[in-house]
Amino acid sequence: MKYLTLLVMFLMLLSCGDKGVLVPDVPVNFHASLNDPRLNALNGAGGAVSLNGYGVAGIIIYRRADNAYMAYDRCSTVNPEQKCAVVIDDPNLTATDPCSGAKYSLYDGAPVKAPAKKSLKQYQVIVTSFEISVVN
Repeated sequence: MKYLTLLVMFLMLLSCGDKGVLVPDVPVNFHASLNDPRLNALNGAGGAVSLNGYGVAGIIIYRRADNAYMAYDRCSTVNPEQKCAVVIDDPNLTATDPCSGAKYSLYDGAPVKAPAKKSLKQYQVIVTSFEISVVN
């Protein structure tokens, strides 16, 4: 009985940890022609564009040096309930949360400057010969 009580107390302590607020899951279904003028910045490696009206606070599409495309929700993971949209920095290597000063890598969405601790929410990118899609 003594061990059972200790086990229950230990499990209760583990469950009390701060889970943190997460960026909410919302449907994302962006499709555009690769010739769409909004996407001109993606014509070369290191290009990035931000688009409003998708995700929680908009989306960022980034073309890495290895020509892989990445897509992130613009909603900062620092206090995501505020829905503060990160802004692409110049050069297009990072994005900054104007509300907290946190920075994120556009290569993989990882936090690179405090107070950010969690990566940007990532979406799937599908590229065909004629179209780019960002979905979840």
